[in-house]
Amino acid sequence: MKLSVIIPFHNAASTLGLQLDALARQQWSQPWEIILADNGSKDNSREVIESYREKLPNIRIVDASERPGAAFARNMGIKAAQGEVMALCDADDEVGDGWLAAMGEALSRHDFVACRMEMEKLNPEWMWGHEQEHGLQMIWYPPWLPHAGAGTMGFSKTMFEEVGGFDDTLLHLEDTEFSFRAQMMGHPLHFVPDAVLHVRRRGNLIGNYRQSRNYAEYNVILAKKYWTKNDSSLGFYKRFVIDCLSLVLEAKSLRTEGGRFYWMWKLGRQAGRLKGMLLRGGVPV
Repeated sequence: MKLSVIIPFHNAASTLGLQLDALARQQWSQPWEIILADNGSKDNSREVIESYREKLPNIRIVDASERPGAAFARNMGIKAAQGEVMALCDADDEVGDGWLAAMGEALSRHDFVACRMEMEKLNPEWMWGHEQEHGLQMIWYPPWLPHAGAGTMGFSKTMFEEVGGFDDTLLHLEDTEFSFRAQMMGHPLHFVPDAVLHVRRRGNLIGNYRQSRNYAEYNVILAKKYWTKNDSSLGFYKRFVIDCLSLVLEAKSLRTEGGRFYWMWKLGRQAGRLKGMLLRGGVPV
């Protein structure tokens, strides 16, 4: 087996069909398989998957319900995979035409890659735009390295095992932490613009707020983990104060749907940072 597509899922029956239809349209000359890692679904996700056996005879389901979290599910899926290289995607997104071949070709040249995110197909106009549409995402604290969303990643199984897999003690930003660890061990992360993933944003304000809050809290955790005695944390706290002021100045944006969406994202980010600094010990000064 040349390549394994890894998809973690938890109660994803409403979106899985779109992703599996997109995978059924993929064409590539090499043998490949699809591993779906069930992280304890209670809906009819498995029935949806079983209905694709004829379209996708290369599909397998593995049990990943022992522990909650996408990191654990991905690790279990990759452990069961037979491919030499892995291409990851999520159950609520949609791979673009040619995604599989582009990822496969990139992985023939590099150990660690990430595809391009596209926000327009699955979201209203006011949700468009993402840093990973144009290149890799960059972090603003040590170790100052690029990173990518887990559902956009590809890597060789050998590299994954060498790095030690995703840290399944992290319920969020395990992909950012994996990106850091892999690069610090000598595996550069390469952007693959020809491989496109249509990404679905959280569709309501509360879900959007919670996602941002969780990301921000775990950014504090990662900042603390990778801080060194040569780094100053003043920039971290200065950014927090500046962003609090910007929330007040941008309150007028609440008049529009798109403005409310991004204002709530920024509010969640500040709440998560504050929680991280208060409950997680902040970052060293």
